[in-house]
Amino acid sequence: MTTAAQRGDANDVWLPIPPDEIDGLPDGFHYVHWDAGPNYPADPARCVFYVVPYMKGVAACLRPLSRMTRVRVVQTLTAGIDHMLPGLPQMPSGARLCNARGLHDASTAELALTLILAALRDVPGFVRSQDAGEWRPGFRPALADKSVLIVGYGSIGSAIEDRLTPFECARVVRVARTARDTVRGPVHPLSDLSALLPEADVVVLAAPLTDETRGLVGRDFLARMKEGALLVNVARGAIVDTGALLAELESGRLRAALDVTDPEPLPAGHPLWHAPGVLITPHVGGPSSAFLPRAKRLLREQLTLFAADRPLRNVIATVD
Repeated sequence: MTTAAQRGDANDVWLPIPPDEIDGLPDGFHYVHWDAGPNYPADPARCVFYVVPYMKGVAACLRPLSRMTRVRVVQTLTAGIDHMLPGLPQMPSGARLCNARGLHDASTAELALTLILAALRDVPGFVRSQDAGEWRPGFRPALADKSVLIVGYGSIGSAIEDRLTPFECARVVRVARTARDTVRGPVHPLSDLSALLPEADVVVLAAPLTDETRGLVGRDFLARMKEGALLVNVARGAIVDTGALLAELESGRLRAALDVTDPEPLPAGHPLWHAPGVLITPHVGGPSSAFLPRAKRLLREQLTLFAADRPLRNVIATVD
């Protein structure tokens, strides 16, 4: 097979990780390091494979795209690609947008479980008591015997269930865009949510942000949740109607543990910071020690496929 490098098509690959730190990158490309700094490392018009900087903001990530007239692949290091969709019209015909499905499964699932346990067992309350030098024992809810509903049963949702398994939940119910069967049991379609919500003690959001899921968790969704239930969001903030959630939190009917918010970053003084029954982490589901080795492996695999003109993984969109 004639590779891209052998045809003379190979030019620049932009990486947010220094290329000398990634073993096994295929030959035939000119690798440059750019992590959203003010100056470009090379002419964007020579870039054929653009790896989007991680957690650098939408404007910075989109900035070079209009000048990348030869780009063939735009690879994110996130599972969600909503931040890159505005850049699609700037990409040349045939260019592909790929996400990082699988990269954040372990880290995000760990955080989801952490948020569930911390919120149920009132770890934030214990920390505040420790700061005040107060000994405050008492009964708190356990995860054991609870019913958990996972909304968004992709690779991250499946990884969350992996970690729930040892905790003796009464049941785990799965929901995704379309129904299907898995080795663990059925995955329900989104249309079943109304009937499933009243039975769930914990509702975990792990769905991508799409037109279908934007604002999905609004007043009607929240009203269907049982009193005292916990909402956990490790997906995207805009899936939840913040005003509707605030009303439920302030009434004391529901609790929430949120790694993502809308707006984000959550501004100082926003009422969500001090709403009763809420635990907030600053969008840290992905950035952990698990990120870098998995990111390097993904880039090595994708670039090896690209160099050999083989189909890429995780192609989300191809520009017409």
